[in-house]
Amino acid sequence: MIIVYIGLGSNLGGDHASPKQNIVSAIDALGGIQSTQMISVSSLYESKPVGPQDQGNYINAVVKLETNLDAIELLDNLQAIENAHGRERKQHWGPRTLDLDILLFSDQVIHNERLTIPHSEIGNRPFVLVPLAEIEPDCVIPEKGLVTDLISKLDKAGLKVLP
Repeated sequence: MIIVYIGLGSNLGGDHASPKQNIVSAIDALGGIQSTQMISVSSLYESKPVGPQDQGNYINAVVKLETNLDAIELLDNLQAIENAHGRERKQHWGPRTLDLDILLFSDQVIHNERLTIPHSEIGNRPFVLVPLAEIEPDCVIPEKGLVTDLISKLDKAGLKVLP
């Protein structure tokens, strides 16, 4: 089994669901992926959008999974969950009903036409690093360093944990 971390984000409702409900539903769906087990789930966080600011705040979380799938098989499952939640890819860094990113896939470094792991922006995003550190404070991100060291260099204004 391989340990993986998935970042979740939503700032649009869909099918009568709020962004928070989309995240909760996606966490349930992640637990149902074949050959995969849910290990832990961070708190939910609210964050300001990256990119265009004419969109609502995001709800974010990170989950830790164990899987026997390879990275592309896992990606295919994540994209199916996004599609089931009404994901449309219209604008880079634009609003979305659901975004699921493979942040880390064990200690592997992967660069191909479909996937970059660790996620290319992981070191710049407090809405990813803070929930990741919550569930794995000693996490080392390949080619970047210790998650807590990366967090100490970032502005965390606008990031808040939800009750």
